[in-house]
Amino acid sequence: MPPAADHHDFARDVAEFLLPEVREILHADPTQLHPATDEMHPADLADVVKALPDTDVALFIGALPAERCAEIVEYLDHELRTHVVSALPSARAADIVGEMSPDERADVIAELSSEGAAAILREIAEPERAEVKTLLQYAPNTAGGLMTTEYISLPAGTTVQNAMARLKSAAHEHETIYAVYVLDDARRLEGVASFRDLIGGESEQHVADVMDRQVISVPVTADQEEVARVIARYDLLSVPVVGPDDRLLGIVTVDDIVDVLVEESTEDAQKMAAVRPIEQPYIRAKFISIFTSRIIWLAVIFVAQMFSGTALRHYSYILDTQKALGYFVPLIISAGGNAGSQSASLITRALAVGELKVSDFLRVVGREVGMGLALGLGLGVLGLGRSLMWGDTSSIAVTVGVTLVFVVMAGSMVGAMLPLVMKRFGFDPALASTPFVATAVDVTGIVIYFNIALIVMGQMIAPS
Repeated sequence: MPPAADHHDFARDVAEFLLPEVREILHADPTQLHPATDEMHPADLADVVKALPDTDVALFIGALPAERCAEIVEYLDHELRTHVVSALPSARAADIVGEMSPDERADVIAELSSEGAAAILREIAEPERAEVKTLLQYAPNTAGGLMTTEYISLPAGTTVQNAMARLKSAAHEHETIYAVYVLDDARRLEGVASFRDLIGGESEQHVADVMDRQVISVPVTADQEEVARVIARYDLLSVPVVGPDDRLLGIVTVDDIVDVLVEESTEDAQKMAAVRPIEQPYIRAKFISIFTSRIIWLAVIFVAQMFSGTALRHYSYILDTQKALGYFVPLIISAGGNAGSQSASLITRALAVGELKVSDFLRVVGREVGMGLALGLGLGVLGLGRSLMWGDTSSIAVTVGVTLVFVVMAGSMVGAMLPLVMKRFGFDPALASTPFVATAVDVTGIVIYFNIALIVMGQMIAPS
């Protein structure tokens, strides 16, 4: 299988290859678009839509059946999806939205303006309208916001034969038929029978005989990251979502969790680089949007870096006496910053996947003290050796070597503690960004460096 990057390149190539042909059909005879693209995957057609001018997008959507349009629209990014649906007449938009799965339908309605959403809801059949309103009451980043209400449920007394018949009849109506959920009269979850369980059962057996009573479920208020951890931990294709009374409300499928993981990892990567998260794809995001997402943190870090200049000014008399010490300032602060960035990345990731909790603070501190000491000793030996190779005095070489030990230890500690502190006070640990950690360690490193120089070099340094 080709690497992921190649898949993205392939998708772009497909869109660029199809674009001229699609535009030609649209302007010559739009009725031929559906027959010409019927065998294509909706994800590829979504890439074509992204590349079309706005005027052609309207023609494209108008030339395809509502069901086909719904499949394509589900693959568009949120901003473009909202733009496309908003530009359609409410009746046509309702036809397309009505063909979507319940969770996707609710997401689209939530992204629209209140007027646009109301206009489409008026055109949707009452059962779908009620379903959308039910799903919209849950926060989008919770299990309730992710779940779909399309699932198959049966009473425990149903025979395996009838359960299989129910699965077969629902195959073209439901988003997923991974499993049958067994409910009591109050719709409380009693068990789950996978497709494999049913195939392996005897026709006249009851579903209760083949179902798993140890059901893994998540509360409707569970955060989407917790839902992702549950699905990953238990290798599930879907997880049931239950209310406070254990009644089954819906299911979250693994494809929705993949979207969550991509979204979360993208957001964390941007935060770790000190960029305020942007929702649009980079190439389509407005210049001003990217500018504002970057300038805020850059300005904060710039101001923080001024303290490094203040520290250097304070110890300038040392550099006046021992100019050779100045050559090692960039090396020392970069070593501390890099060590801190490594620790911050490791701890942030461990918190994200549930490997660490805030209560592990002391264990993390102890581990990073040892790790920082070991890493510092290694870099200290290299720094000492480099100083001697440049012909510096032994006192300067020792100052550099010892400083690297303490600066790397300090960087490791700061990088490890910041994400834990952020988490403790309810902030995203990813806010302990790499540049922020490096900036904090820069100031610390300069102070450590020159104080060690004062201790090691003693009388060789005289304040002016």
